[in-house]
Amino acid sequence: MDIVVMPGDGIGPEITAATLNVLRAANEAFGLDIRYEIHEIGLGTLKTQGTTLPPAVMERARAVDGAILGPVSTFDYPMRAEGGINQSAEFRIGLDLYANIRPCRSRPGLSLSHTPMDLIIVRENTEGFYADRNMFAGTGEFMPTPDMALSVRKITAQACERVTRTAFELARGRRKKVTAVHKANVLKVTDGLFLREVRKVAAEFPDIELDELIVDAAAAILVRDAQRFDVIVTTNMFGDILSDEASELSGSLGLGGSLNAGAGYAVAQAQHGSAPDIAGRDRANPVSLILSSAMLLDWLGARHRNNALGNAAVAINRAVDQALADPATRTPDIGGPLGTARFGEVVARGVMSQAARAA
Repeated sequence: MDIVVMPGDGIGPEITAATLNVLRAANEAFGLDIRYEIHEIGLGTLKTQGTTLPPAVMERARAVDGAILGPVSTFDYPMRAEGGINQSAEFRIGLDLYANIRPCRSRPGLSLSHTPMDLIIVRENTEGFYADRNMFAGTGEFMPTPDMALSVRKITAQACERVTRTAFELARGRRKKVTAVHKANVLKVTDGLFLREVRKVAAEFPDIELDELIVDAAAAILVRDAQRFDVIVTTNMFGDILSDEASELSGSLGLGGSLNAGAGYAVAQAQHGSAPDIAGRDRANPVSLILSSAMLLDWLGARHRNNALGNAAVAINRAVDQALADPATRTPDIGGPLGTARFGEVVARGVMSQAARAA
């Protein structure tokens, strides 16, 4: 099995190295036989090849079993015509990765939430207000005059149906509740279409409770009573904002995993940005990319009916929890002394220990 790894920009290479340390430990402990191919993208290839995503990298990614994408500095990229390709959007559209799955779980001593949190936000990934992915040609943002800017929101029945189905399937293996988050009181047409498709899918899952909640209220309830939520399904922009809020409440944006998944392909991606201000200082927290990569292993395990991959994902999650439980084995952003590389080593050893206990 082959996985393309793209370290990205800023802290990307550092947290990717720590993540690969953990994954190689899982390879050894669980006999996974996964080969990881490193491919440069981002500001580095912009200088050498004139593009932030070389065509050969995209072509190779299409040919393998999955991909891991480190943080990228899209804010610093030039326009697409000048080589500044947003890799996240390119993968999501090019590989039809329609569901962005983001678990948020609180941990003792780290959570900012008033109540324990264990939820998943399933965000539609391919349309909405995001101008780099919502049109066949051109962009959804444009300026008719120098002093007027317009943005078009694209919502389709197909995209709403399939992301909702993903959410209900996840809920079936959890606490059997889906909350559809919307703004249909104002966006009556677009969010009205979203809710129509949600209700259609819900009718196929009579064992799953459906709740509907306006996004304003959802943001407030996340702070006050996060236990109300099991699986949240919503449109692209709302999901992006709510998942960052939930991750921060659970302890840190750096503690949340993220998987971009479609019918036949998945990309693990850190939930946070490239943090260039701390790049090269061995201070970055690699947990998000480690957990995202574990989600990819779990997705591949289910797809290929390979229990070893699922077991490795469980071991990685437990090893991360064990490291975060001890203030002495945390990174500086959450009050600990360990650098990026050392934290990766601790989690890698934890994976080996988890495997030994299971043997």
